[in-house]
Amino acid sequence: MLVKRIIPCLDIKNGRTVKGVNFKHLKDAGDPVELGFWYTKQGADELIFLDITATNERRKTLIDLVKDISRHINIPFTVGGGIQEEKDVEDLLNAGADKISINTAAFKNPDLLEILSRRFGSQCIVLAIDTKYEEDEWWVYLNGGRISTDTKTLDWAKEGINRGAGEILLTSMNHDGTKNGFALDITRKISENISTPVIASGGAGKLEDFYHIFKKGKADAALAASIFHYREIKISKLKYYLNRLHIPVRV
Repeated sequence: MLVKRIIPCLDIKNGRTVKGVNFKHLKDAGDPVELGFWYTKQGADELIFLDITATNERRKTLIDLVKDISRHINIPFTVGGGIQEEKDVEDLLNAGADKISINTAAFKNPDLLEILSRRFGSQCIVLAIDTKYEEDEWWVYLNGGRISTDTKTLDWAKEGINRGAGEILLTSMNHDGTKNGFALDITRKISENISTPVIASGGAGKLEDFYHIFKKGKADAALAASIFHYREIKISKLKYYLNRLHIPVRV
């Protein structure tokens, strides 16, 4: 049985780690280099870095910051934000990323997933999907949750995997930053309908939330930010808790 992964996320704005609620009201959460080093010591399985304003500001990801973080960690490192073409991926991998996360650009140009997966391998390509529950359905949102679409989340997840993405990073905008638990229904729905791993994001607030997203949501990995940044929950304690409940994790 594959182990479940615990993944801290660094949402980056102006070179600092930030965190908000429902993608709004962002507050400073610390230095990303220091946090990355701390999570390595805490036993995180991976680290995700998302330059959350790069696409909206029409610029590239902060390469120098990616390099600095990568020098201080020894766990798999996924980087996203502002990726538009092959050269962007090449630059990030050369800067120390192990995988890249692509969102809006892939939605607008799905062929890009095929191009990137052929060159770099599907295991390197994470399709990030920001989703919001409205009118009895989960819909895809773009540009850091600023732009709605008429595409259903499950439909886009299936297409993204068929076009070469090797993993889905699913973030519920309704749950983001609320600490009321993950979006179990849509996570389970996608997990049961695609063949690649699903990372659940948005809503972690207590130990039990992680148990439920793995057991009921069928997620392969769980991502969290503020509860780790502000040290409300230590990763080592979380893994001990999950291990006692027979959820397979690296301890």
